[in-house]
Formats: sequence, C-alpha cells, structure tokens
Amino acid sequence: MGSEVKQVSGQAIPLVGNDIDTDRIIPARFLKAITFDGLGENAFIDDRTALKGEHPFDQPQYQGAKVLIVNRNFGCGSSREHAPQAIAKWGIKALIGESFAEIFLGNCVAIGVPCVTAEAETVKKLQELVTANPQATLTVNLDTLQVQIGDFTAPVLMGEGSRNMFVSGSWDACGQLVANAEKIRATAGKLPYVSWGKLAAS
Repeated sequence: MGSEVKQVSGQAIPLVGNDIDTDRIIPARFLKAITFDGLGENAFIDDRTALKGEHPFDQPQYQGAKVLIVNRNFGCGSSREHAPQAIAKWGIKALIGESFAEIFLGNCVAIGVPCVTAEAETVKKLQELVTANPQATLTVNLDTLQVQIGDFTAPVLMGEGSRNMFVSGSWDACGQLVANAEKIRATAGKLPYVSWGKLAAS
C-alpha cells in the first residue's frame, strides 16, 4: 500500500532539553480545537514566546525542517494526541531522541511519524552537527535502522512491531480500510445484522 514509511530525509532541527512534556509542546488551551488544523503554528508557543524568537522553531535556519532531534523522556506528561499532531502540522516527519514517553510514542505511530532512539552521545553529536550546518540533509532509515548526516552515520533503535508497521504501511488504519473496501462490503453482506442498503449508501 502507499503508506509505507521506510526513510525520512530533510533538514533537521535540534531541541535540547530533557522531560519536555506535552503541555509545553501544545498548551492545554489549544485542546478545545475540533480539528487539528492550525495546531502547527502554536507548537511550543509558550516556550517560543518566552524566548522571544530564539526558540529553534522560530529561528529562520530551521524553517522547513523535517526531523526533530530531542533528548530524554520527550513527550511526557498528559496523553494529549494534540502534541504529536502539532509537531506534525508544523512539518516534522520523524523524531530522533534518547527516549520518548510511551503514550506520546504510540500517538506518533498512529499518525505515521516514526520516533527512533539513540544513545545520548549520538543525539548530542547530531544536535551539534545540525547546529553547525542547519542546511545539511539528515536521513533516518528504518530499513537499516541508521541515521546519517554528512559523513556521520550512527545506529538507531525502534521497536520491531512499530518498525514493521511503518515499512509495511500497516500503521495507517484508515488507509487499510480504504484499500480493503471491497472485502469489507463482501463481509458485511454476509452478516444478518448489517443493513446492506444503508452501508452501501454511506
């Protein structure tokens, strides 16, 4: 199917700090949104306001970045799915970090944003390389479980279940439903408790 995510390449953005929680990623006042549209512009908004343009998400050299490089326990705190949605709506397609909060990680998988982990020394080196050369292309390869930027290549980790979901495209539950629409109709037609006319009309 067309939802496979085998690698992500593009400019990267370093975000240094441990235990960055979901309230910092997207403050609670934005949870009243009915859809996730527009969340990207408010990602890290309180931190960005406090730093008056010095936050990486505001700095011009990182605009358009596709990979976010973070540190330990990123996405901790409340389980709000708006947090990964805000990051994705900003433009991030993959994250590299020392570790991720479990629910945040699961929410990222659900929207097709892979999160890979690496040793602290590797993460620090990547952040330093990106800071020194923001225009460099960084590649996260889920087939080989490696990250590469310039001449630097390092191993990364991802749970085998999650990795298989990305490389096969099975993370995309809606896509699977659409791809198997005929099989779903055939099964529904055999069920006595399904009104086929209503299902077909929908």
